[in-house]
Amino acid sequence: MSSGPAIDLRSDTFTVPDQAMRQAMAGADVGDDVWGEDPTVNALEAHVAELLGKQAGMFVPSGTMGNLVAVCAQTQHGDEIVLDRENHMVVYEVGGAAAVAGVQMRFLDPPRGVPSAAEVVAAVRTENIHYPISRLLCLENTHNRRGGAAIAPSLIDAAAEAAHAHGLRVHCDGARLFNAAVACDVAPARLVERCDSVSVCLSKGLGAPVGSVFASDAATVAVARRWRKRLGGGMRQAGVLAAAGLYALRNNVERLREDHDNARVIADALGGVPGVRLLLPEVPTNIVLAECPIPAAQVVERAASVGVLVTDMGGPLLRAMTYLGVSREDADEAAQRLHGVLVQLAA
Repeated sequence: MSSGPAIDLRSDTFTVPDQAMRQAMAGADVGDDVWGEDPTVNALEAHVAELLGKQAGMFVPSGTMGNLVAVCAQTQHGDEIVLDRENHMVVYEVGGAAAVAGVQMRFLDPPRGVPSAAEVVAAVRTENIHYPISRLLCLENTHNRRGGAAIAPSLIDAAAEAAHAHGLRVHCDGARLFNAAVACDVAPARLVERCDSVSVCLSKGLGAPVGSVFASDAATVAVARRWRKRLGGGMRQAGVLAAAGLYALRNNVERLREDHDNARVIADALGGVPGVRLLLPEVPTNIVLAECPIPAAQVVERAASVGVLVTDMGGPLLRAMTYLGVSREDADEAAQRLHGVLVQLAA
């Protein structure tokens, strides 16, 4: 058993506000956001909309709600949405699109996390009384279960253009869009230039405690705002939370490069173990996915005993994530301990 606190690599949602962010929250100018009168929320929404090249934004409590209002606002009951079978909306959002929006999912399996134009076209339903209407293509950037892949603008463009040519709108789950922008060295707006809507999280690597922002054209945001209220997402003096988001966007974006570098340290250590296969994307970020020669649950248990917390992603799949609060020293130490654990277990 290691001494001292564990190095927690389970998720970048374990970030905590630093003192400067807490001060920004404490001093936030607030009002009733449901009435549109919280100036800090309004400032955050406008700032994110500008960063993403969209007309309007809307603060929501979570990325899951951001994705759900995106589907609700851009589909009708009985429609079909097209998305990767490993998309966050499929695996981790409790079937909300089906239960609340009333849509069916049509699955793709693109190894890089984004479908080609041909794959999009093949998935679109033809006009037939027996078929649901293909209404929305949903993308994810970065892509969690595809190894934290940062999806390049050209790949997003190709998929989106194919969808638009066949009458579909396009939504991007950009929970870690700023990681993708930093990794691809492009402006965030460029990544979603051809997407009709996008949801970005503030509570992952950016370090805010709560919240996401949904952005789109003004008409779609107006519909989504009614859905937010219907889902219980309308908050009152939410400026205390929005202030954290503004601080994060102004101070914590460029430092995401450190997380990517630290993840590479861990990936190199795991990749050096015989029998371990890294799921390394073309453009990696802060997520390390590895297929182990033994069940990942065993690795998680043994790693915890030496002071490193990682995630069992099912079967042999293991995940480690770096974020604000995980230093280079932490990454080096975690890499060494995980390497040792895997060598022992795989022997």
